[in-house]
Order: sequence, then C-alpha cells, then structure tokens
Amino acid sequence: MAVITLTGTPGSGKSTLAKLLAERLGYTHYSIGDVRRDYATKRGITLAELNRLGEGEEDTDTQFDEYQRRLGETEDDFVIDCRLGFHFIPRSVKLFVDADEQVRAQRLMQRDSVGEQAAHVDEAMRLNKERLESDRRRYVRLYGVDPFSMTNYDLVLDTTNKRPEPLVEEVLEKFKLEPKK
Repeated sequence: MAVITLTGTPGSGKSTLAKLLAERLGYTHYSIGDVRRDYATKRGITLAELNRLGEGEEDTDTQFDEYQRRLGETEDDFVIDCRLGFHFIPRSVKLFVDADEQVRAQRLMQRDSVGEQAAHVDEAMRLNKERLESDRRRYVRLYGVDPFSMTNYDLVLDTTNKRPEPLVEEVLEKFKLEPKK
C-alpha cells in the first residue's frame, strides 16, 4: 500500500506523470489543481485570481488542504498531484517535477486552460513566475512551508527532455512500487 504525492512547477508535467503512475499502479488519481480550478470557475474567476484572493484576507486554501489531509488519513493506494501533499501526507512517496522555464511556458501555452492563456512565451513565463510566488507566499504564511524547497522531496524529476513513460519506470524502480493486485 502506498500513497504518492507529486508537486512541481506549472507546466512541468506533474499531472501527466500522476495520471500515468496511478494508471500503471491501479491506484486512484486525485488532482487538487483540478479541484481548485473548478472551484474558481464556479466563482466566475480564474485560478490566478483565486490565488490572489488567498494572498489577502480570504482563505482560498484551507478547505483543499484539509481535503488532502483527510485523504492521507483515510485512504491508501492513490496518487495525488497537489502543491502541499508532502506536508499534509507525510507518509507518502514525495515527488517534485520540474522542467526548463521556457519549456514549461511553451507547454502551458498549448493547454486549453480557461482564463490562463498567454499570448507569447515571455508572458507565459511571467505568469508562471507570478503563480509560483503566490503559492510560496500563501503557504509560507499559512503553514510556514515552502513547497519549492527540494529538501521536502524524496525524488526530483526533470521532464525537460524526457517522455513521461521512462519517468514512471524510474519512480516504480526507485521506490519498489508494484501494481495493486
């Protein structure tokens, strides 16, 4: 029985890797980013706007963070891509996924994320940087935790020039993970 938490930089491929790991292992996949985007859309705002609200007086994180904590306390055999899974689910295998800044920006420009589209790579890089800084500020303020400190993770994966499938193999081999029976 295992729990795998993945975080990383926007556009690094963490969601793709999380889905592939879950599929390969026969685990459930959760995405806090998807849940937060849905929540923002229902409020008629973008994820970036939701994050900015969270930097002020409004708490836009705790309900999602508590959801992660509850999952970690009550379930096994799942993969979750989220910003603070390593913190809220300490028993997990903790992965950080990253890629070159320009590659990440190009990947994000190819996505169909409502309200988060950039007109050019430089703008996408600026938006990525703003998102990372917003996340860091919120989580340091709320929990005293920097989600971008590599000391929080068991393995850091660079997806710049790698396909996701070999990375799945690397994770499975390193942590001796086998599919559910």
